[in-house]
Amino acid sequence: MITIDRLNKRFGGLHVLQDVSTTIHKGDVVSIIGPSGCGKSTFLRCLNLLERPDSGHVFIDGEDMLAAGTNIAAVRQKMNMVFQSFNLFSHLSILENLTLGPIQLKGADPAAAKDKAMELLRLVGLAEKFGHFPDELSGGQKQRIAIARCLAMDPEVILFDEPTSALDPTMVREVLSVIRKLAKDGMTMLIVTHEMDFARDVSTRVFYMDSGGIHEDSTPEQIFQNPQKAKTRAFINRTRSLSFPIETRDFDFYGMNAQIEAFCEKHLLAKRLRQNVLLLVEEVLQVHRPQLGEGLLTLTLEYSERLNRLELICTQEGPDRHPLEGDHLPDEFGVLIIRSLVESLEYSYGDGRTRLAMAVRAGAPLGGE
Repeated sequence: MITIDRLNKRFGGLHVLQDVSTTIHKGDVVSIIGPSGCGKSTFLRCLNLLERPDSGHVFIDGEDMLAAGTNIAAVRQKMNMVFQSFNLFSHLSILENLTLGPIQLKGADPAAAKDKAMELLRLVGLAEKFGHFPDELSGGQKQRIAIARCLAMDPEVILFDEPTSALDPTMVREVLSVIRKLAKDGMTMLIVTHEMDFARDVSTRVFYMDSGGIHEDSTPEQIFQNPQKAKTRAFINRTRSLSFPIETRDFDFYGMNAQIEAFCEKHLLAKRLRQNVLLLVEEVLQVHRPQLGEGLLTLTLEYSERLNRLELICTQEGPDRHPLEGDHLPDEFGVLIIRSLVESLEYSYGDGRTRLAMAVRAGAPLGGE
């Protein structure tokens, strides 16, 4: 239905969209998620030509919308947009807001346009407001009216640009219920959203955008339960990290500990968890000490807010040698302490590096108090 081929958009020296390519099928409900500034809204605005791409192609039903002579008004009728700021005409009644476009742009019969507008107002639960003006409505009601106005133009695709970002939680639920109804009815939609639960529940596909492109495109189940890309995992799990590269035995141990404590305090981690991670770091360094200087050792703390999980990840350049197993161990008691401080432990080797990932135990160490 929609084919996007190597779409690029720049604002001055900022390359916002970088060779974006994908295909949207009829009936797809695509939620677009990602960090602020990654190009999500610009991507939507380029699709219906509110922003003109610098290069690339957008085909809808085989027609290149960026070709010379394209009827932009007709394009926007096919691919209509709902904005976060509603964009209703304040001097017109609700009914007039819905009938203006069909009558003036599509030549609809005024009586038929009014009948259809009332039908759409019933769809979004606001038929009784037909004679009111936008300023008499709540934010959630305005957004539902904006959706009804969009539907009045009989679009093939609806683009939603963060439709709930300006609303309080009660109003958010009003609007999302209407979008769920449209999804159930088979409307093709692309939705830029920060509502992760909604994206997981209503979508057929999820785009995770980062650095000007679609970094991962998959089902909601894949994206939210088992994302394949590291950036996607970090975003979904709301992961924060802190890394320490250690090249020699003469590194600043106390400075590192101070940063770890500050990291734990910033993320309001429990006292026991802080104590465990500090002890774990100390014991891990003792295990690695004989190899310090032979290859870069990097300690990384990763805290997932969504999972409430703290991991210590140790990577070291060198041979495939499990740091907690084998004859090279300087202190077997230290290994026992490490294992008592973690809930899980995974070792792997690749690209000339060992990797040891340990989920830090939140409670007392095994065998402890």
